[in-house]
Amino acid sequence: MILVFGHSGQVATDLALQGADLCLSRAQADFEMPGALAAAIAEHRPDAVINAAAYTAVDRAEQEPDRAFRINADAVKELAQACASAGTPLVHLSTDYVFDGSGDTPWQVTDTPAPLNVYGRSKLAGEEAVRAAGGTYAIVRTSWVVSTHGSNFVKTMLRLGAERDALSVVADQIGAPTCAHDIAAACLKIAAQLQADPSKSGTYHYQSQPFVSWADVARAVFAQANLSCTVTDIPSADYPTPAQRPLNSRLACNTTTERFGLDMPDWRTGVRRIVGALD
Repeated sequence: MILVFGHSGQVATDLALQGADLCLSRAQADFEMPGALAAAIAEHRPDAVINAAAYTAVDRAEQEPDRAFRINADAVKELAQACASAGTPLVHLSTDYVFDGSGDTPWQVTDTPAPLNVYGRSKLAGEEAVRAAGGTYAIVRTSWVVSTHGSNFVKTMLRLGAERDALSVVADQIGAPTCAHDIAAACLKIAAQLQADPSKSGTYHYQSQPFVSWADVARAVFAQANLSCTVTDIPSADYPTPAQRPLNSRLACNTTTERFGLDMPDWRTGVRRIVGALD
């Protein structure tokens, strides 16, 4: 049995659609309640666990650091230790925000993290807890998650593009929107391979290709949806947010391809699929 922590989030929703056996909601496994996650592992005795639950309110985390760390670090430590004790492989989703966004080359899994904001620091602490637990695991860092459900950039652009004739969009943050559908499929394949070969434990990157700016993603969304909204490129400095975002969110995914045989998806295909489903 594949047990998923997370129920209504973007990746968790797609994991359920793609055949995960049980997706636990907050009411069933509260990350803010000590002992709840270990109890869920003991009750369900899964063959593998995928953690798709997290505190993801990047800006609000600057005002709620304790809550962000409770959910993204302390609870993850409990989960990882419970999985390790039970001999259960754990696939844990993380983020490009563990890096500081410097430079313009893709981040390798071996590069030293240096998060810029509370959210990134809390996710990094969660990664460290998973490694320290000593079990079988895969930490999967991804970026810019988009889908037909939940709140995300593609859906926001579709809404704003239908309401306005022009938008200013940040153009100096470079990465790639990665579809929850693809992330979910990758997590299920990684979980299956970890069960067969625990030596594949480690940290991995999974991100769509090719690299692109937010502004160019917006243009692609408008073109696909036949919206005439004009996009003006602006720097991040012209769109200040409480939490600083990394400029370079490029992730090197070669290790993931080599060890799990996973090809990185094309974000343009994903955007077409999302817009087509919502249009």
